[in-house]
Amino acid sequence: MPDHVAKNQEYWNRIASEYQTQHAEQLGIVEPTWGVWGIPERDLRILGDVAGKDVLEFGCGGAQWSVALARRGARMTALDFSAEQLRHARALVEREGVSVTLVQGSAEAVPLPDASFDLVFCDHGAMTFANPHKAVPEAARLLRPGGMFIFNMATPLLYLVVDKATDLVVPALVNDYFGMKPWEDADGATTFQLSYGEWIRLFRRSGFVVEDLVEIRPPEDAKTTYEGYAPLEWARKYPAEHVWKVRREALR
Repeated sequence: MPDHVAKNQEYWNRIASEYQTQHAEQLGIVEPTWGVWGIPERDLRILGDVAGKDVLEFGCGGAQWSVALARRGARMTALDFSAEQLRHARALVEREGVSVTLVQGSAEAVPLPDASFDLVFCDHGAMTFANPHKAVPEAARLLRPGGMFIFNMATPLLYLVVDKATDLVVPALVNDYFGMKPWEDADGATTFQLSYGEWIRLFRRSGFVVEDLVEIRPPEDAKTTYEGYAPLEWARKYPAEHVWKVRREALR
């Protein structure tokens, strides 16, 4: 297990219960929402109709998204490397009485067969905490030809203006854009980011075609339980989160 995977696993096992309690009101299972501002899927229309599709949530946490999509007719599998997060997920799935297959494993080496899914997605989740040079090819391996890989995460722009000493947004470009490095915060969690060009080249090498990049702009009255992620005023001027939508090319 790579060092950052072990550290991130320990981090999420340690904070899972606190996280689930702190963000319970925003982790909706009735109305699935995107990102720290909780923008409803019905407004963004990113996933489309999932009924009858084999879907993998790539870093599921408490599996709130998986429960919501199972209710909409998806055949859901939910992956996470944290036993504690999966404990919360198992309790939620049992309480809600839906069918979700829970799998423990890293998004960098998923213990599932090739070409198993029509859609692989996450809202932050694995694509924030996994090495993208490992996770993107894994998503490609898991998808059938024509399948979609969709994920929300922080933007490179946000990375550039966060002071690493305080973890707060500042009114200046304080980090290098070229050659972005993994970011280990004070709690020991490691997150990843790439430049836009690096993302596109990685998608192409992995057999993906970019279909869209949805830059999330929260409404003026947006509320969040993720205080400190980015000031609302800043996030309305500059994208703090975005959703990549890439399609697995059909085999020639």
